[in-house]
Amino acid sequence: MSKQVRMADIAEKLNLSVVSVSKALAGKPGISEENRAKVVALARQMGYTGVRTPTRQSTDIHIGVLVADHYFAENAFYTQLYRSLVLDSRSLGMTCLIEIVSSEAERFATLPALITEEKVDGVLFMGNLEEGYVQMAESSGLPCLLLDFHLPGKPRDCILSDNTDGGFALTSHLLRQGRTKIGFVGSILSSSSIMDRYLGYQWAIRRAGLVPQELWRLEDRGEDGRFIPLALPETIPDAFLCSCDEVAYNLVIALQQAGYRVPEDVAVCGYDDYKFASLCRPQLTTYRVDIEQMSKQAVELLHRKIVDPSSHAVQQILPGQMIIRDSSGIFRQNPS
Repeated sequence: MSKQVRMADIAEKLNLSVVSVSKALAGKPGISEENRAKVVALARQMGYTGVRTPTRQSTDIHIGVLVADHYFAENAFYTQLYRSLVLDSRSLGMTCLIEIVSSEAERFATLPALITEEKVDGVLFMGNLEEGYVQMAESSGLPCLLLDFHLPGKPRDCILSDNTDGGFALTSHLLRQGRTKIGFVGSILSSSSIMDRYLGYQWAIRRAGLVPQELWRLEDRGEDGRFIPLALPETIPDAFLCSCDEVAYNLVIALQQAGYRVPEDVAVCGYDDYKFASLCRPQLTTYRVDIEQMSKQAVELLHRKIVDPSSHAVQQILPGQMIIRDSSGIFRQNPS
């Protein structure tokens, strides 16, 4: 009789996911002790064999990292962040696996193999993924964490850079340099990070008694989230704050090709302080994101959630650091 009992039968009776039942029966972390006890008791009652003793050894824990294809293919920032996640997971004796989420899988909320094949004990979403996709993954019952983005409307575990403060600090710096006409380059609906940086920019502009001009807000991504060529406005402002260093690097080239001097005519600020900040000429003023700290906090928080799934949702916002370089030099207006 025991051979005829399936984990799906136990899951259905207890209104749990098959993944949760699997973890309970295998003695793995990732399910509350209350539900584990219910699963084990019902499994024995139904004649299911193979119930093992629970363990809390980190070496048994595998965490899965899910990242949208366009983020990992185009943004070297996330490659570096994943590297830090691997190293920090290893330091806790855990294994870190990654799966690239295609646009189709994200659009149709197709569960990744890391979850369907029960390869991981917790999931970390990196960069930005559609809410429907995140919800589908959450329905598996696995502990989940958002890294470098958040989704408003529901408490979720997430680790963020202080994007609003970064946007505010960079814009305030440009204002102190005498720049009063400041544009923003970034598709604000493409990710929460870009939106938060834009809100910081808005905050600084309006605090200075100015009104942000929509004609100076440039799109940098298409509907699929991939970078698009920048289209300069007919009237160029005194400065631009960009969504990231790579976009700022591209903007500097576009401005120079159009005959503008950076920073004499137009100042440019990036964000992240990654390789494009130093490759650019002039080098970029930017806001440094603490990748190492973000990774460390993410791994530790997800580990805690796997060991104790009943713990409350936590949102951690980590400060960054403004780095001033030549691209935001003091503005000298031409005499009229």
